[in-house]
Amino acid sequence: MYSGYREPWLSGVAGDPLFIHTLSFAPFSSTTVKVMSKQIISTTDAPAAIGTYSQATRVANTIWISGQIPLDPKTQELVKGDMEVQVRRVFENIKAIVTASGASLDDVVKVSVFLIDLSHFALVNKVMAEYFREPYPARAAIGVASLPRGAQVEAECIVAL
Repeated sequence: MYSGYREPWLSGVAGDPLFIHTLSFAPFSSTTVKVMSKQIISTTDAPAAIGTYSQATRVANTIWISGQIPLDPKTQELVKGDMEVQVRRVFENIKAIVTASGASLDDVVKVSVFLIDLSHFALVNKVMAEYFREPYPARAAIGVASLPRGAQVEAECIVAL
């Protein structure tokens, strides 16, 4: 531990949130702040954002791809068809955004898939195997009660360059 280390002093009044007053590590200056620039990534090959978010954001060598539902980028409507058609559209949308960022699906390090019905987990695995190759990215599959616009599947990912 560095000399000059001080434990954070916590304070609060009943009903008020607790907050940290100070935390410093010598020899680092508590007044030095490095701000990284944020680059917004957007493409017409994927659906336009339908809320207060960007399709993707890049900071340094990391890109965060926002959740994609099975929207057709041309019509902004949910694709028609079975669950496999929907899952493929989600990964096509992700691929378009990753490509627009100058990366490839090989650079994806984490995928989070949100499903209304977890019985579609095997289908997601099958489709993902067509888009990603070994070594596969880390992945989470999460069962949820609902998704935007009544979608059955949504996926987001993190890309490391």
